Amino acid sequence: MTNIKLFEEKKVRSQWDEELQTWYFSIVDVIGILTDSPNPRNYWKVLKHRLLKEGNESVTNCNQLKMVSSDGKFYLTDVGDTEQLLRLIQSIPSPKAEPFKQWLAKVGYERMQELQDPAMGLDRARENWQKWGRSEKWIQQRMTGQETRNKLTDYWKESGVEKSDEFAFITNIIHQEWTGLSVKKHKDLKGLKSQNLRDHMSEAELIFTALAELSTRQIAETDDAKGVKQNAVAGKKGGKIAKDARLALEQKTGKKVITDENFLPPTSQTPKI
Repeated sequence: MTNIKLFEEKKVRSQWDEELQTWYFSIVDVIGILTDSPNPRNYWKVLKHRLLKEGNESVTNCNQLKMVSSDGKFYLTDVGDTEQLLRLIQSIPSPKAEPFKQWLAKVGYERMQELQDPAMGLDRARENWQKWGRSEKWIQQRMTGQETRNKLTDYWKESGVEKSDEFAFITNIIHQEWTGLSVKKHKDLKGLKSQNLRDHMSEAELIFTALAELSTRQIAETDDAKGVKQNAVAGKKGGKIAKDARLALEQKTGKKVITDENFLPPTSQTPKI
């Protein structure tokens, strides 16, 4: 889901990557602000070509994410992280360069505050979920699950798991164990690209995710798990507890817990094959 940040009342489409712990911003939006160009897309096209000729691959080899456009539809959009944007700003003569750098720092600082005080992030997230039309019941379950997740990642940090790719590795083990799918496969099933998987889970999927992560943390604490390897073992055990519960529920109800349902607007749906 695209977030909208404001710089001097102008919109900057942005997206937070949970696994990489990084903000990505629409480059066209940034260029429009810095240059006041009537056609920022064309400005970026010309600038990207010039930078490529100069050998500046750090900026021109940018990622693309699906972001909502002015027509309400989702399109692949060139995006850059903070480091890429700072390098890009150096190539654009603009009186707004310094204020924009300060704005980038502020956005990053706010995110750091949220990481240090999860309640701040949850309050902002609640507002976003309400705007997206989520029910209060779903929001409560999402927030409860996030608190469970935060306690688990806090334990990981304390036990020697530090890098974002290590977090992603263990998370995937837990997820694979209880769902039978990797995180990527689960996102593919729901037709998601860069969106946060948890923001598109059903109430049942959220509950079982929380059970898997709660079980993982309690097992890790009991076993005094240290480092990636031992926490991965705890993750597999915790995931199995949620898996057994899922299978028992599915047997009783005849309904699958894992579904292809999502909260994407119709214009952004990825066709199922």
